[in-house]
Amino acid sequence: MRKQLEQAVGKPHLSYSSMKYALGDMRLWEMYMRGELKKESEALRFGTLYDMMLFEPDKANEVYYTLDDRDVVADIGGRNPRSTKRYKEWKAEQASQRADQTLVSQEDWDQAKAMIARLKDCGLYYTQFDGGQFQVEFNVDLDGVPLKGFLDCLQDDRIIDSKSSRSIDKFRYDVNGFSYDIQAYIYSRVFGIKDFYWVVQEKTYPFYPANVKCSEETMFRGEMKFHQALENINNYLNGKQNSEEHFAEFIV
Repeated sequence: MRKQLEQAVGKPHLSYSSMKYALGDMRLWEMYMRGELKKESEALRFGTLYDMMLFEPDKANEVYYTLDDRDVVADIGGRNPRSTKRYKEWKAEQASQRADQTLVSQEDWDQAKAMIARLKDCGLYYTQFDGGQFQVEFNVDLDGVPLKGFLDCLQDDRIIDSKSSRSIDKFRYDVNGFSYDIQAYIYSRVFGIKDFYWVVQEKTYPFYPANVKCSEETMFRGEMKFHQALENINNYLNGKQNSEEHFAEFIV
């Protein structure tokens, strides 16, 4: 299958994200696999920052930088100093001096730091993450299916994935809507570990955290989604249906 994938779309493996796309419009799956689907969002950027600060704090200090612009803003003055030519030139100069780093807002940096502090204050960081292996990469064939990815934290008896959410109460709907259940199924099968947890945290103050265990029912739903996505991919690879011919069909 690796060879089929590479010849068809240029990427020799599947991932949680690609399987998620294969549940819907196969044109989107094809674009994702070819690297043509660039999805940038504030939520995605913050999630990447948060995870790196949580699991690889030293690396986060190397990868990211923030700008303290209080002095230049006060010096420029006026109602909207950040829209002036002088401010933009100053910001561009700062960026040129840190070409190998990514700029993040001080607000996002402080928020991620405060969220992590809340995880430690309530003890959840130490009971779930402490002593684990972080950002564990895998690239394996699972029953002939080439899978590649990273998991957040691997313990001897469980797998833990970090998620930020709008609401703890609504996270159960996010699991289905964003197909986190497929992710749980893939990671559990790859590492042969049954117990899977999400450490979830609200992104608004006071950053309410939760420890959420993946149920057998949710894991089974992820398995069914995985096989449905795989069927769609195999149909594509075997020429039974191209991405333009794929459409949704259901009863409501």
